Formats: sequence, structure tokens, C-alpha cells
Amino acid sequence: MNKCINFQAFMRPLIDDEKQVKKAAEIMKGLLEAQSPRMTNIAEKMSGRSERNYKTIQRFLQQVEMKRMLLRFNQEDAAFVIGDPTEMERYKAPKTPYVGTLSDGKTAGYWLMVLSTPFRGRSLPFSFVVYSSQTIGTECTSRNQEHFRCFEAVKTLLGDRPLVLDREFSYAELMEVLYIEQIQFVIRLNLGDQHKQPRLIDADGEPIKLFIKPGETIIRPNVYYLGTVKVNLIGYWRKSLSKQLWVMTTLEPERSLEIYLQRMKIEETFKDCKDLLHLPKLMNKKQAHLEQMIALCFLTYIAGVWLGEALRDVVFGKIEIASVSDALLNRIPVDANAHPKWLLYSGLFVLLKQKLRLSKPQFDAVSRAAASSFAVLIYGNVRSFV
Repeated sequence: MNKCINFQAFMRPLIDDEKQVKKAAEIMKGLLEAQSPRMTNIAEKMSGRSERNYKTIQRFLQQVEMKRMLLRFNQEDAAFVIGDPTEMERYKAPKTPYVGTLSDGKTAGYWLMVLSTPFRGRSLPFSFVVYSSQTIGTECTSRNQEHFRCFEAVKTLLGDRPLVLDREFSYAELMEVLYIEQIQFVIRLNLGDQHKQPRLIDADGEPIKLFIKPGETIIRPNVYYLGTVKVNLIGYWRKSLSKQLWVMTTLEPERSLEIYLQRMKIEETFKDCKDLLHLPKLMNKKQAHLEQMIALCFLTYIAGVWLGEALRDVVFGKIEIASVSDALLNRIPVDANAHPKWLLYSGLFVLLKQKLRLSKPQFDAVSRAAASSFAVLIYGNVRSFV
């Protein structure tokens, strides 16, 4: 990664205090250079003594509400919002209060439930909750209630945009809440055992059996899931795939399928955060500190992806530097057929792993253009925080 990146330009739209801007930029750069979220590793990559840097990071996190700052990346003009949980393994943490066991019933860890908006082949996280089998037991709550907590925090920000969820969310309690709250949704149907499909009935009360052939698309409007929640249903089986796909929605079925097929953007974001920033290395003892660090990592991820995409466009997409801002804000598409290398890398991979053939003036110009459009990303779409 180029060590001359001016991350202060990325932080100024988010932080008013110039001293805090400088601290945030140093910490962000240290995190990207370390490719680790652990404060000891970040401190070692910052300029100066690591002991002093460690205390700087601690003070910064005590003074700045990172989750509130992250919420500013909720893009009001995004076509939809993606919600998805991911497992975070935590080895050798038997006494950490928020650590339980994951879905296999053996591995120590917690669940990270994230809401994000789409951005090219990735997504931009803006809200999350942390929960586990341990916190659910201690707080007399449940996984379903944790999901409700995540959605409730941003319900007013969703507006008319649909919420896109995977099959672990296809349970009646959640869908009833979304329906009552008039939240539009696109949810994959959990087929479970093929010999025991979920109960679906039509408007006349007759049971529906799901059957589809490879290459087919079937639409069933006005279906009642588990006999209670009214949805539109669309089935799709791409010939190249081994399994069929059924999506429940409050939208037009064709539109819902188009939206759901973009849900993998958040999976790519999880992959980047785990493989490139090594998010599972977080070892905070207190959940409040953990959440501050997760928010910091997501914020750093967004800035890193944004700058990396700008570099990717110029180096591999052959876009003029003067057009970088428009390209990032989706006004100028890259011709992937003419520039196939552009498809090979993600923005964060380009920033952290690629040795780019750009002169310092060129690199600085791309960085300035990316920072300028980054400010538009914040100010242009989240006016309630300005």
C-alpha cells in the first residue's frame, strides 16, 4: 500500500475536530498497513512509538462514537438494503462474556449481523449488532429478537427501500413484524428438507407444492407463507446451478429476483474484511470495545474500498483521472469487455496487494478525486446528519 495516502481528506467530512481528523487518518492508515484490526498491530504501523500510539487509539475510541459515524453511510438513494449475519470465530476465549458457540455447536465465536447498501461488486456497511449463544442466554433474548434489534435501529432510515435477507430470516415472526411495520422485503425461502417443504397456501386456502425444472422461472402471486404472511413468490432454477431458488417478497416478483441475485455483494464484503483486514483477529474482552473496533474496521474498509476502486478504474479500467469521481458515483461505467483485467481484482485488493505503475503526481491526483467523491457520498445522501 502506498504510505503517502492522505486519509485526512477522507475523514474531514466525518469529523469536525481537526486533531481528531489527524488521529483517525493515522489509525486508519495503520490498520490498512497492518491488515489487522488488533490495536497492538495498528500501533506498530503508526509513526512514532508503538506504546504511545496504542494509547492514542484507546483515547480516540473513547472520544468518538464509531457506530454513529458508520451510520452516516446509509445511502438514501440505494435501491435496497442488504441484511446478513456472518460467523466470527474466537479461539481460546472461554471467559469472554459475549463469546458463545457457533452453528456447529463446538466452535467458540459470535455472530455479526450487518446492514449494508450495494456498491459495485461489494457493499458498504452502515449498521450492525453483535450477539451469540452466550449473550442470548444471559440477556434472556433470542436470535430472532437480535435480528429485530438490528432492523429497529434503522427502520426509519429504510423508507420504501426493500430489505434483502437470506433464508435464515424466513421465519414467520420476523416476516410478520416486517409486514406490520410496512417494511418491504425480499427473502429467500428456506426449503429445508425437500420432502417437508414449508406450508404455503393460495388465496383459496389450497396448499401449494413447489416444483420447478432447471431453466424455468415460475411466479405465484398472493401466496400465504405458513398460512399467515401474504407474499408474492418467484421460483428460479438456473441450469448451471444444482439447486432451485425461491424468493418471497412484497414487491413485484421479477424485480425481487433481480434484487436478490445481488445479495452476494455483502458476502464479498465479509470475505474482504476477513481475508484482507483479518477482522476475526479482534480480541477485545468487552463487547462495547469490540463494537467500537468493528465500526472502525468497517469505516476503514469503506474508505479503502473507495480509494481502491478509484485506482482500479484508472489502472485497469483506463478511465481518465478527471472522470474518477463520476465513475465512483456510478455515472460512468467501465467497459469490462475492453478491459478484462478490471474484473480480476476488488478495490481493496488493488489498494493493499497490487504494485501499481502510477507516478506520485498521478497517485495523488487519483487520491484527491476519490476523497472528493467520498465527501459527496456522505454529504449528498445523508443530509440529516449535516
